[in-house]
Amino acid sequence: MSLSARRYWIFDMDGTLTVAAHDFPAIKRSLGLDPQRPILEQMAALPEREREARFQRLDAIELAIARSSRTQPGALELLSLLHASGARLGILTRNSHANAMETLAQCGLSSFFPAPFVLGREACAPKPSGDGIRKLLQAWDARPEQAVMVGDFLYDLQAGREAGTFTVYFDIGGEGEYAAQADLCVHTFFELRDHLKG
Repeated sequence: MSLSARRYWIFDMDGTLTVAAHDFPAIKRSLGLDPQRPILEQMAALPEREREARFQRLDAIELAIARSSRTQPGALELLSLLHASGARLGILTRNSHANAMETLAQCGLSSFFPAPFVLGREACAPKPSGDGIRKLLQAWDARPEQAVMVGDFLYDLQAGREAGTFTVYFDIGGEGEYAAQADLCVHTFFELRDHLKG
């Protein structure tokens, strides 16, 4: 199936639709977490009371980032093209739903993503699990082979692979670090738009 024939598009948000702004080592230091392990997986292993307190701190940190978010160059043009073609659009993020919605509003992208199709960490097992993708596909009554997962990090691509979708690696830095995990590698959204236009 051609890329333009795939009607269901799922995007990572931070560092993909938005310019990367999260300093994850600094966030881990602020939360007193192991710098070598992912944040959400460490938080999940904490006792409930401690976990809730740290999630409140994480939410505050991420809200401040959301309020200064900037849209990735070419994202608006790509989303406009997809929307005009009748594609369904969703977000799958390891951020919270509230902060995801704040980020989209700050970037002027809210109109492309209805709130029920923005899945944050509360709604599903976090990426690299494909759980969130499967939930979106079920909501859309869509099959994996009709869908695309777009992201800038390994977990995005692993989630897409697990769920059976086409995967697009948004490699803005050009390092190619996760290219082997993707069906398509692009460096800008303008490049991805050109792929869609054939």
